[in-house]
Amino acid sequence: MRSFTDRVSEIDSSGIRKMFEAAGNGSINLGIGEPDVPTPAHVCDAAMDAIREGYTRYTAGAGVPELRVALSEKFLHDNNISVSPDEIIVTSGASEALHISLQALVEPGDDVLIPDPGFVSYMALSRIAGGRVISVPLVDLCLDPDVVAEQITRNTKVLIVNSPSNPCGTVQSRKEIQAFAELAEDHDFTIISDEVYEFCIYEGEHVSPAEFTDNVVTVNAASKTYAMTGWRLGYLAARPEYIEQFHKVHQYVQACANSVAQMAVLAAITGPQDCVTEMRDRFKQRRDILLGGLREMDIECVTPAGAFYVFPRVGDGDRTAADLAERGVITVPGSAFGIYGAEHIRMSYATSEANIVRALDRMRGGF
Repeated sequence: MRSFTDRVSEIDSSGIRKMFEAAGNGSINLGIGEPDVPTPAHVCDAAMDAIREGYTRYTAGAGVPELRVALSEKFLHDNNISVSPDEIIVTSGASEALHISLQALVEPGDDVLIPDPGFVSYMALSRIAGGRVISVPLVDLCLDPDVVAEQITRNTKVLIVNSPSNPCGTVQSRKEIQAFAELAEDHDFTIISDEVYEFCIYEGEHVSPAEFTDNVVTVNAASKTYAMTGWRLGYLAARPEYIEQFHKVHQYVQACANSVAQMAVLAAITGPQDCVTEMRDRFKQRRDILLGGLREMDIECVTPAGAFYVFPRVGDGDRTAADLAERGVITVPGSAFGIYGAEHIRMSYATSEANIVRALDRMRGGF
């Protein structure tokens, strides 16, 4: 019998992907985290121009210079972070950015603190890197600095922070983000800050840990902000000592990010931003419809301040997700996001208002 590594064999397939692929004909999919709006026209035009102009070859490994300059300006304008173009690597989605960061930072046996519930990739990628995953239970669906502090050991290498959060939709406060940065300084570990939902905030503000410490890798992508999930274009920013090591992994994993997608994202970042505001406003309206319907059914649910997910408490998340699937509503059981999510399900409102209303009709009486 063929033998495979434990670090891969022991990882289960993504619970999100399982539910997505199990969706039957006529099902309403509230399981997938993907904006339902098209990529903005001017971004698509830039991609077509790039193809016509023959921009289809390898680029510089870290990304085309023009894009990294634009990202440097974006970090200063939007995140209050001073990052030079040489401190940025353009990656194949945020997924690659997370992967190469963990590969370079984590030795076998090192502790990686992840929010629980938290995005499915964090645990899997940490284990692939050989890390020992420490699940940090959330308080009111947010990371609490005091709880994080209790989990820190001499082997702690990384803390992953995700605000706004997938799956919870919560937004960490400035005070909390600063506290995480102080812990990273005091205990000499690195924060990996996943900020892919930074522009999708309805209440509160987005704060980057890099405002307060250099012990941080800031990960982002165009996927959610510009409805570009399939373009697979992300990026990370960190101080030079990080970039030097990350680039070693990047060059062998990927060589460079997609050339056409890089030019499309350059147009997205430097072009009009009305599309971002319009999409956020649309998501907020959908959030309110879904929340209102759930509360009419007396379902306990924290109001999400960002992203496009609700994470209601339903008792047995696995059973509820299965029951709803039989009714033609696809959700994701909270257990897919960690042991502390088992009483929840995740529902995405990145779909039409009509679909949300129809899904609520199918749910009534099913909890």
